[in-house]
Parts: sequence; structure tokens; C-alpha cells
Amino acid sequence: MERKMNVYLSSAYLAPVQYYAKLYACEKAFVERYDHYMKQTYRNRCVIAAADGPLTLSVPTEKPDTLKCLMKDVRISDHGNWRHLHWIALESAYRNSPFFEYYQDDFRPFYEKKYTYLYDFNEELCTLICRLMDMRPCVERTCDYLSAEDGQAEDFRDRIHPKRNWREDDRFTAVPYYQVFEERHGFLPNLSVVDLLFNMGPESLLVLRDCCRG
Repeated sequence: MERKMNVYLSSAYLAPVQYYAKLYACEKAFVERYDHYMKQTYRNRCVIAAADGPLTLSVPTEKPDTLKCLMKDVRISDHGNWRHLHWIALESAYRNSPFFEYYQDDFRPFYEKKYTYLYDFNEELCTLICRLMDMRPCVERTCDYLSAEDGQAEDFRDRIHPKRNWREDDRFTAVPYYQVFEERHGFLPNLSVVDLLFNMGPESLLVLRDCCRG
């Protein structure tokens, strides 16, 4: 059996399946708090399967006081009524999925409560998703920036990225599973983990296991 590895991960909003496959397979995950915040990454966005195809949902953030703001200090903005819009988008996309009704009361509070910091919002959502999947990863929040050269872990902080091809990851395979709009769009790989959870429910963990067999 292949030895489990440690991984470095960025904070992520409803991260893609690839991210959760790392949490499933790792010995320990270090979730970075001290990297410089970058827009157009999974730190504040996710992709779901809507009726018209892939849909990106982005959490707006306040403009930082400095050019290089640490991830742990990034504040969520109330701009654009985004909480309501995200919840309506999730409800519209997944209300006909097998498990949305079962899990919706777990997720709805995240779109009713106001969180100050993006990192805290992301991590509490991640904790919920792991619990619902019955997954117990060993996760550690960083206390300082961790260098990729220290050899402690494999670095996925910028490798799991909307603009990078997930196929470059030879330890991840996007295993197909049931999706609500598959007949319309075909299988859409590596979407937000909520796509997997709402469609597969308790079997999500089995899908993550198979995704790690790449």
C-alpha cells in the first residue's frame, strides 16, 4: 500500500473534488493561512453544475489596506447580496438531486450568518462537508508561511487552481458519478464537492476513494 503523504492546501470555498481527494488520501493537510490572497482562485470561488452548464459562484471580498494581504486577514464583503444569490443558485441547481433536501438545513445557515473572515467561512464549511461525508482528515492551520522547499509535504496550494488542468495531477482521477444535468451536458468533472455530496450522499466517500487511484 502506498504511503500516505502530507499536503499543503490553500483555503478554498466549497473546493473541487480534487481538493477533497487530497484530504481523503493524506496523512496530514496543512491549510495555509499566511499566503498572499489572490483573486480568481478557489479561495473565494467554486463551480457548480447549473441547468445551463458550469456556473461559477464567487464570494466578494473587501479591498485590503495593503497590496499583499494575508489570506487570514481577508474580509468578506456584503456587496451584491451574494449570500442570497449563492443559496438560490445552489437550490436551483440541486433541488432535484437525490440528497439536497437531506443536507440543505446543514448548509443554509452559512448563507444566513455573516462571517467576517473568508478563511473562517471556508474552514467551517470544510469541516461540515467532511463531517457529512464521514471523513476525518488530520488538518492543521498554519502558524506561519510554509515553504514548498522544506520537504514536509507535497504542495497543492497553487496546483489546485481554476486555470490549471486537473489532469496534470497524476494522483487524481475524475471518476464519473451521477449528475442531475448529465443528459444535457455530459459528465462535468472536478466541480465543487457539493455537486458530489448532493448527488451521491453517503457514497461520496467511495467516489473520493476511487478518485485517488489515478
